[in-house]
Amino acid sequence: MINQEQPTPRRARVRAPELVGKGGWLNTGGKNLTLADLRGRCVVLDFWTFCCVNCLHVLDELRELEERHRDTVVIVGVHSPKFVHEAEHQAVVDAVERYGVEHPVLDDPELTTWKQYAVRAWPTLVVIDPEGYVVAQHAGEGHAHAIEKLVEELEAEHEAKGTLHRGDGPYVPPEPVATDLRFPGKAIRLPGGSFLVSDTTRHQLVELAADGERVLRRIGTGERGLTEDSFNEPQGLALLPDGKVAVADTVNHAIRVLDPDSGALETVAGTGKQWWQGSPTSGPAPEVDLSSPWDLAWWQDRLWIAMAGVHQLWTYDPTAGTVEVAAGTTNEGLVDGPAAEAWFAQPSGLAAAGDRLWIADSETSAVRWVEPAEAGDGYVIRTAVGTGLFDFGHRDGAAGQALLQHPLGVTALPDGSVAIADTYNHALRRFDPASGEVTTLAKDLREPSGAVLVEGDLVVVESARHRLTRLRLPEEAIRVESVAHRTQRAATEVAPGALRLEVVFQAPAGQKLDTRYGPSTRLLVSATPPELLADGAGAGTDLTRDLVLADGVTEGVLHVSAMAASCDDAPDIEYPACHVHQQDWGVPVEIAEGGVARLGLVLAGMDAE
Repeated sequence: MINQEQPTPRRARVRAPELVGKGGWLNTGGKNLTLADLRGRCVVLDFWTFCCVNCLHVLDELRELEERHRDTVVIVGVHSPKFVHEAEHQAVVDAVERYGVEHPVLDDPELTTWKQYAVRAWPTLVVIDPEGYVVAQHAGEGHAHAIEKLVEELEAEHEAKGTLHRGDGPYVPPEPVATDLRFPGKAIRLPGGSFLVSDTTRHQLVELAADGERVLRRIGTGERGLTEDSFNEPQGLALLPDGKVAVADTVNHAIRVLDPDSGALETVAGTGKQWWQGSPTSGPAPEVDLSSPWDLAWWQDRLWIAMAGVHQLWTYDPTAGTVEVAAGTTNEGLVDGPAAEAWFAQPSGLAAAGDRLWIADSETSAVRWVEPAEAGDGYVIRTAVGTGLFDFGHRDGAAGQALLQHPLGVTALPDGSVAIADTYNHALRRFDPASGEVTTLAKDLREPSGAVLVEGDLVVVESARHRLTRLRLPEEAIRVESVAHRTQRAATEVAPGALRLEVVFQAPAGQKLDTRYGPSTRLLVSATPPELLADGAGAGTDLTRDLVLADGVTEGVLHVSAMAASCDDAPDIEYPACHVHQQDWGVPVEIAEGGVARLGLVLAGMDAE
């Protein structure tokens, strides 16, 4: 703890590089901003990409900071794409509206500013003081409280120096567009033949007539909230056996149930708070935190939940009123096997079909499924299409070599095959388990995110065209020439043999590591392929680790998951608030003579090396 009578240690400062992005600026009324334009304000750079659920969590975390310090703080989103589709300027324009981003955004499709700031992970937050110096960097989620404390210190320091300039920021809202739907997420068909659609950006559900166009009613106020008549970016929908509809109220981290007849809305699972490591993973549903539930399906007498925010599948038992984890470890990646050992990456679409539950596993560009284990005890996870976090594209043919790009939806078809809303390829694809082939059913859609089977046709949620589109299932699918991609991120060249991994974490000012119940930090390391690491994989409590890279493996991905818990450190606080900071990194590496022997990843603070 710092003695208040002693001078505060001098804060490290590095001159901030200029903000440069080939895509230009959004939410500025057409003006190109420079750091000189922002001088006198505290600037928070939010390096994000719109596919990343952790980035969406941070957008939500920053809303209160943005509002409370509107006259002194400017948040600047730096959009840094992972997928090819995310480098398209219009896609970034759409995402900024879709997720309610109310601050300037720099579109950086070539990762120019990302590289200048030596960013290694989505999301990363960088704080720049009113004189234009970088004073802090944070990776992952859970840092809003620490950044607000730092902002308050900077406000006081620069107010005293005369270098803080208060006033309106550079944000200019775009003109609203009149459409019946705005970036809809998912849809289901109600027993009467109408469609219920999650109108995600407007925080409502919309019932459309059987033609998929005429609006019959809107459900919800249209304002963000967790009340008997409000939602917060709802996504998945599922018809329950009793005729009611379950709703994945994604940003509220809750499951709601709607009675279509009366319009009554009930919260059945989730507290409204986001789940963090160490929180309960089972129990009475209204008392257990959830994390960005994205889609729902009724299967095996349970409501299955694609819990995108923690890379897992959960279930809700309406009879017992309980929730529990059904599959996944919270590690992000593609690992099959027993449900408790499997890895997922933002599962975002579910479809029940007999003894299989199909999954659109978006960040691995994969289609997977759950089925009961042969021994009759538990479930197993298998992959139909997809290889991992960094391989994607548009390639038809044998499933083992076929490629998708960030699919968000799956729909079971009568012949046992599955239709895939191949979102970032703007296509509808099909996987046939009988032939093992992937084909393309339709192209030139715009970010399809789900589809409903209706009398031999598929009604597609064409999210970025704000409509439902009806397509006849062709007898023979379109064949697409092979297009393969890898993530744009440059691999880090590392020296063969020993590699020192150091996760940098400095407790924010006024806080200390929370060691009341044991170690306050956690580090988990693995690799793709697993053979990349000869030594050093596994879990531990130290944020440094000596790794050994195996001979004969020339490239791969290091998966690093770090967590630290800190608490307010002041003797006059009887019940200090505690804060969890966590981040997962997927670091592509190439083994090369002359490469680095140390890999530094910043969770919070500044890397001295």
